[in-house]
Amino acid sequence: MNRLKAINQPQRIVVKIGTGLLTNAGRQLDLARVSALADQLAALRRNSIEVAVVSSGAIGAGMGELGMTARPTSLPELQACAAIGQSKLMSLYAEAFRRHGLHVAQILLTHADLSDRVRHLNARNTIDTLLARGVVPIINENDTVVTDEIKFGDNDTLGALVANLIEADAFVILTDQDGLYTADPRKDASASLISEAQAGDEKLELMAGGAGSHIGRGGMITKVLAAKRAARSGAHTVIASGHERDVLPRLLQGESIGTLLTASALSLDARKQWLADHLQVSGKVSLDAGAVRVLRNEGKSLLSIGVTQVSGEFQRGAVVAVLDTEGRDIARGLVNYNADEARRIAGKASGEIENILGYVDEPELIHRDNLVLL
Repeated sequence: MNRLKAINQPQRIVVKIGTGLLTNAGRQLDLARVSALADQLAALRRNSIEVAVVSSGAIGAGMGELGMTARPTSLPELQACAAIGQSKLMSLYAEAFRRHGLHVAQILLTHADLSDRVRHLNARNTIDTLLARGVVPIINENDTVVTDEIKFGDNDTLGALVANLIEADAFVILTDQDGLYTADPRKDASASLISEAQAGDEKLELMAGGAGSHIGRGGMITKVLAAKRAARSGAHTVIASGHERDVLPRLLQGESIGTLLTASALSLDARKQWLADHLQVSGKVSLDAGAVRVLRNEGKSLLSIGVTQVSGEFQRGAVVAVLDTEGRDIARGLVNYNADEARRIAGKASGEIENILGYVDEPELIHRDNLVLL
């Protein structure tokens, strides 16, 4: 398949740039590399392609400013490096794009921002407005305030969430690797680069070092999972080396570089994308085999009779995870009852809800309009 045809001559793309590309061995910013990448992104803008950048590198930049030679291990030190490095990173981007007559804007997000529906919509409207005015948004996780452990590769997930948020046509992950291989090329001389595959193919997760794999590709598994997530909004993903000369213009000209992970023709509507993109949930409901079959094959609502277990504490209207009989996460949904009520009606028919609770709000635990399969 021609790469240009596969990404359908994109009008809007998200480009994620990894730490390894922006820093010298993760210790300080590579000024020449930042400038070269800005040149390529500016070339896309000149071709009327809207570009949002998800950029790593803040912690590495902060380490360079503080003269650190080893990545800190404590959360406060990582957050301090991010606080120092983010301003340095933005300063370099601003200068690099200014040479092309382009403005940049800093957007710092957390997963909580995208999980809250109102903040989610506000973030989308802000980015849409910036792109319409020809500004290049530089997006990063707000590492100075997040309480979760800061990990390499997390911006792969953030990039996919942004691609879904702004309904991008394509998601490009620039890394220091050539793409996804059939095995670890450092250990297996027969390993070959996968030029093209379907996003969400379970075999890719094994190749990338997922569960059940005997190889380890570092952060490649996060990229494969990010491509799967981005595909839900119809975005195709390319994983390619940012060290390739003019990699972005060449990709957009249809040249075969790296690994293309194509999305299916079907995509979720905006509201269901938002549901699917919840990384953290208030609770979980486990189903019996019959309920799993009905959800997967018949597209029906989730009834309380099919629920075997309820965990966590949540209120009505919260987003909960739906698990199959093996404990696998198969869906997200807005629940019609709080956790205590859900536990009391679990395994019971809809006609029994009023007798158990003294009232009935909805006959379904989760209505199909508020449910999305993963």
